[in-house]
Amino acid sequence: MQGTVYSHPEREDGAITAVIEFLTAFVLFLMILTAFLSLAQLEMGSNDPALDRLDGAAVLGMDRISSDEGWFVPIQNEVLDYDNSTANWHLFSAKQLDSGRVQAGLIVNGKINETKINALHNLSEDGFAIGIGLHDGYSFHLNIVVTESSDVQRMGQVLFDGGTEKHGTRSSSTSYRYFYQNDETIQIILEVHDGGRKNNQLQITEVHPRPTQSGPEWVEIYNPNDFAVSLYGWSLTHTSGSSVSNLLLKEGIITGKATAIFTGDASSQVSGNASEVIDLGLEGFLGVGSIDILANGNGQLALKYTQVFESRPVDIQRINWGGDTGLFLINGQSIVWDGTSMFDSASWSISDEPTPGN
Repeated sequence: MQGTVYSHPEREDGAITAVIEFLTAFVLFLMILTAFLSLAQLEMGSNDPALDRLDGAAVLGMDRISSDEGWFVPIQNEVLDYDNSTANWHLFSAKQLDSGRVQAGLIVNGKINETKINALHNLSEDGFAIGIGLHDGYSFHLNIVVTESSDVQRMGQVLFDGGTEKHGTRSSSTSYRYFYQNDETIQIILEVHDGGRKNNQLQITEVHPRPTQSGPEWVEIYNPNDFAVSLYGWSLTHTSGSSVSNLLLKEGIITGKATAIFTGDASSQVSGNASEVIDLGLEGFLGVGSIDILANGNGQLALKYTQVFESRPVDIQRINWGGDTGLFLINGQSIVWDGTSMFDSASWSISDEPTPGN
């Protein structure tokens, strides 16, 4: 006996409707959950919020330096002076920029501006990082290079290369941007790192312990970095026999790729092409005229740096004269570094014609 199959259209339609409603509700739940986790910076699946934040910092930083002219806001009495803010941040000195807030925009009338690129030398690494909105704990490296040009001499020219290298950082994100102008291509690369240890260096290049007549004692220090270097954390130590004099520098800045003169008397100091003249006579560390502080015979001068959150300074460079060094000075002479060893006396020589700032 053959059975009879009965169909109930109303029941089947209801089942399909229920399935659709369930799937719709489930999809909506997933969307809400994903949005919540994103706002809460929590991880779901293979996404890593820390890397997302790093990527966002690189993209935002690139946008801020390559979208407009930027701005500079001076600080008056520890308050940001917005009434005197300006897009012409590139016209200010390293000292002025260090005492305000800067967003280093590099674009003028839609084109990358090399005058503003050159002005990056007046910015410290920390000042640049604040301007592009990097969080504490992040570091960066900025590279600007001519990748293509109708001028053979411009091909591959590095316009700027400064910041913290990514070696030893936990993770890193890179943002690129190209500008096509004046028959050439200029590439900007901004790397943002999670962590990183700044390795800024300063170099003593000439010391003048025995000035003539009423002239000042002076020390010439060069900044080989593209970014300006704050003097906070740097120190000088002078040793003569059993006498030791230490000076911790708490303020000041040296422009990138430039020389500063530390002197016993700023008013009488010949500075040449020095970007900054810093008076240490007021600190009692350098002398002038009859006030003789640096040793004329056996002496040592050391340049040191103390990393943030560390208590012991690290010797960066050390110069000895007199004794068994073969470096004996008479009035008017200076000791000049040849750019090799930071500690060997053989890398220093006597000059009869001192060249402060040059």
